[in-house]
Amino acid sequence: MSELLIDAPIPTFEAAPLATPEMRVPPEWIDYNGHMNVAYYSMAFDKSSDVIFDEVLGVGGAYARLLKMGPMILQQQIHFVGELLEGERFQCHWQLLDWDTKRLHFFGEMTNLEDGSTAAYTETMGMNVDLVKRRSAPYPDWAQARIDALGKAHAGLPRPALAGAVIGIRRKG
Repeated sequence: MSELLIDAPIPTFEAAPLATPEMRVPPEWIDYNGHMNVAYYSMAFDKSSDVIFDEVLGVGGAYARLLKMGPMILQQQIHFVGELLEGERFQCHWQLLDWDTKRLHFFGEMTNLEDGSTAAYTETMGMNVDLVKRRSAPYPDWAQARIDALGKAHAGLPRPALAGAVIGIRRKG
């Protein structure tokens, strides 16, 4: 993306998670267990979220370079629920769960396009950061308007069951 979305019209978002472009598991992402290594699940979620930040919200790479602000992930949790093998195609879907003037709370699902199964889920909390001061800062009004529109479209969606999941060993009795 080479220009900001400052003057672009605010899209009408559907009440559905945002789908990002299809990706394919390259050979170098395969580990000694013969499936995609955990580090690449994180990278794949990150690359797919870049599409949301750049093309949908306008607060990605061009925004960071030109306005010296950018989103940074504060917290992330990934649930690995299926394998992805070399060459398999997958896609990510993102739902905005909550937001304010500085923070975005997203839930993502990675779907194996070969069989329709879920490979992983992620939940992230990100914050807009002034890259000069290295401190949090509100998103500009034009970006907040886009975020609000997306958030309102997603507000009626069911909350994913794993959103806010606590990590730990579950014991009976």
